[in-house]
Amino acid sequence: MPGTKNPELFRDLPSVNELMRRPDVSALIEEHGIAAITDTVRTVLGRLRAEIASGLLDSASLQLALNGITSALEEQLRRELGYSLRAVINATGVILHTNLGRAPLAPSALQHIVEASGGYSNLEFQTEAGERGKRDVHVQRVLRKLLSESAKDHEISTIVVNNNAAAVLLALNTLAEGAEVVVSRGELVEIGGSFRIPEVMAKSGAILREVGTTNRTRIIDYENAINERTRLLLRVHRSNFEICGFTEQPSISDLSDLARRRAVPLMEDLGSGALINLETFGIRGETNVLDSLRTAVDVVTYSGDKLLGGPQAGLISGRSELVSRMRSNSLFRALRVDKLTYAALEATLLAYVKRDYDAIPALRMMRVTPEEIGKRAQEITKQLRSPKLKTEIVDGESVIGGGAAPSSVLPTRLIAVTCGDLSADGLSARLRAFDPPIIARVEEGRVLLDLRTVFPEQDQIITTALAQIAA
Repeated sequence: MPGTKNPELFRDLPSVNELMRRPDVSALIEEHGIAAITDTVRTVLGRLRAEIASGLLDSASLQLALNGITSALEEQLRRELGYSLRAVINATGVILHTNLGRAPLAPSALQHIVEASGGYSNLEFQTEAGERGKRDVHVQRVLRKLLSESAKDHEISTIVVNNNAAAVLLALNTLAEGAEVVVSRGELVEIGGSFRIPEVMAKSGAILREVGTTNRTRIIDYENAINERTRLLLRVHRSNFEICGFTEQPSISDLSDLARRRAVPLMEDLGSGALINLETFGIRGETNVLDSLRTAVDVVTYSGDKLLGGPQAGLISGRSELVSRMRSNSLFRALRVDKLTYAALEATLLAYVKRDYDAIPALRMMRVTPEEIGKRAQEITKQLRSPKLKTEIVDGESVIGGGAAPSSVLPTRLIAVTCGDLSADGLSARLRAFDPPIIARVEEGRVLLDLRTVFPEQDQIITTALAQIAA
């Protein structure tokens, strides 16, 4: 090749067939198949040719590369055939970390997924009657137990779609397509991924009727906006921000009273979806689904993978006659969830029925005390004896995350780590490169590890990773 410093090195490269006949490569063929190994061999040899052509390799470095070519093939296989979606260790202290998959599932949910999906299931089949059934019955019965106390004068029904934005879309389209929905300007929020409530409403076919101002909306604003085209009053939970200072917002009970007087349904988009009072967990000001239904809200939408602690899903609970209309909407079929989601959600909800809240990882993490976290942190630091590593246990704060409880923080104990000449960003990168990747925070030139969001059985992995990086 023109410009190649050592063109004679190309003759030292083995052919594809030569490499394929090597015993160590034959073993890889038995494990992964001849097609995958052939592609991998061509990729690795192509990379060596490119490095020779660019002058990056001399005779000695090429020989080293050829001596380690089996390792290079194995590494390339991991890149090509390994899973892209993989488990990581969340040491950030953000319990519902959106980028890390939000709520981890309970062991019972994982087991139920395997049981329900490893073969066939009664997803839409009534085994007693031998007839076709409806898939939402699998969580309907459990949610009726959990929510029945919240509405004495009418029956509560629930349907499940793929996320809360879908739940809002379906509810608005069913109840207010082509008509007006009254909502406060201070509640027109943007949720993750740049999705905005006004845009979701527009897609639903409902017409947005804004009332009040960004910081102050009164009940009279809603009342004055109601007209012959009004089909719904909407309250949107400010899931990822708070307005402080000179503010005013009508209570949900005031809105409920107005809705009853004017015979207009009231819908509340709760977003985060707590099913119990979280004040005992140290989380204040977070409305839960039962509170909303007790206040005579007609329809509540909420997420499955936030404060509820289950799989990604959007749940719609409320008056049976309204939810039944949503179930009959053709959009429901487009937005419905599969058997894996129903299995995980059913198992999660059964933990609530049993009041076994510690079985739900996200709730258990909220209940862990700083003292318990500190003891685990001390055990890790005791095992780290490298002079390169400097560790300190300091006070800090964990957060809920996932657009839930934006002002709530939980006191915690952090392991602050520095390592030799490595910068904090460099150490953080090394931790992310570990298997499994360890995701930490970087603040003020130090890596911070919050064990609140680390499962206890993962503590030793963090210890091993830090020791290996220091070595």
